[in-house]
Amino acid sequence: MSDANLEIRAAEVVAKEQQGRRRALRPVGDQAGGTIEVAPTIRALTPYEAVSSQAAIEASPDHHTSFKLDWNECTIEPSPRVNEAIADYLQQGRGLNWYPRLGSKELIEALIDYTGVARDHLLVTNGSDDALRLICSTFLDTDDPVVIPVPTYNHFMVFAQSRGADVITTRGETAFSKNLEGIEQAMSSQTRLLYLVSPNNPTGVVYEPEVVADLCRRYPETLIVLDEAYFEFSQVTGVELVEEFSNLMVTRTFSKAFGLAGLRVGYLAASPELLDGVRRIYNPKSVNTLGQVGAVAALEDLEYLESFLDEVNASKKILREFFDNCDVDARITSANFVVVRMPDVDSALDELEQRGVYVRDRSSYPGLEGCLRMTVGTTEQTERLLDRVGDIFRSR
Repeated sequence: MSDANLEIRAAEVVAKEQQGRRRALRPVGDQAGGTIEVAPTIRALTPYEAVSSQAAIEASPDHHTSFKLDWNECTIEPSPRVNEAIADYLQQGRGLNWYPRLGSKELIEALIDYTGVARDHLLVTNGSDDALRLICSTFLDTDDPVVIPVPTYNHFMVFAQSRGADVITTRGETAFSKNLEGIEQAMSSQTRLLYLVSPNNPTGVVYEPEVVADLCRRYPETLIVLDEAYFEFSQVTGVELVEEFSNLMVTRTFSKAFGLAGLRVGYLAASPELLDGVRRIYNPKSVNTLGQVGAVAALEDLEYLESFLDEVNASKKILREFFDNCDVDARITSANFVVVRMPDVDSALDELEQRGVYVRDRSSYPGLEGCLRMTVGTTEQTERLLDRVGDIFRSR
């Protein structure tokens, strides 16, 4: 593990311990007191901390008025067609006692039109996290060099390290730079995998398709993974490049812009040869029936999606003007979140939560000291949000 990665892990552990949010990990043992040891590669991991406000919000008597802005979820319900399609499926007596449709064939057909990518380049997964896990399990082994620009989505780092890979992190001059020079310095002919998130979480950095294509050409022996969980918001994609480059894999999800986080549906785009490798461990029944039905219905109502995207873009303009007027250091990203730097982030988080507004503390990430990340919703939601908590930002 690199020094930079150790620094990240140490900072995360300290931050979580200070907040009292870490859970003790118990050994696995039998009733006689014996202990079953966790595998060495897993024992060395720091678990991904899924700190969510959901329980606190649901326990609040006025939870319907709370703002859950900590996980970059869609802030509105999915298209009405989703609920209608699921209800219709169940009312037709097509119960849940059978396994899901193997390989999500209907959804694959819908994705061909949506992505412009051929059928044999697509694989539906149980959320894009499942796609990322499958990639690591298929292509990584002990000591394989993996380059990851940071700060970024840390769960992938856990997947890679669980395979015993040698994770090499690289940091730019600022957290909001593309850091192409740093990536180049970290890469070598031996690099097994390069992980890029575009737009990046939590910084919003975008890697244009020409940048991705150049990396694919320059490092033909390296598997380049492009995580496009927030593609719908930026409308910048490299997905069509999978038909040109056999060393590129693109992951996407229905959890963000489509509002289907609770159904866990994602997909993977890559060359047929790469997908053949993934299918060696892929479970073709891993995407649940209602998730498949809901995702197909969501793709049949792109007008609803586009309307929500317009709302998010309009909200970001409102937020940009607000933070500029308050002289607050805020990064309005190309995704559905903003990053705000506060002089006293702990105090700000407490004040926000007292008013029913839950955001994500990202201050333990390198280059994001004192920063919180906040999901962007509709203009109506944004105006209500600023009415409730605008003075917290103005006072700083």
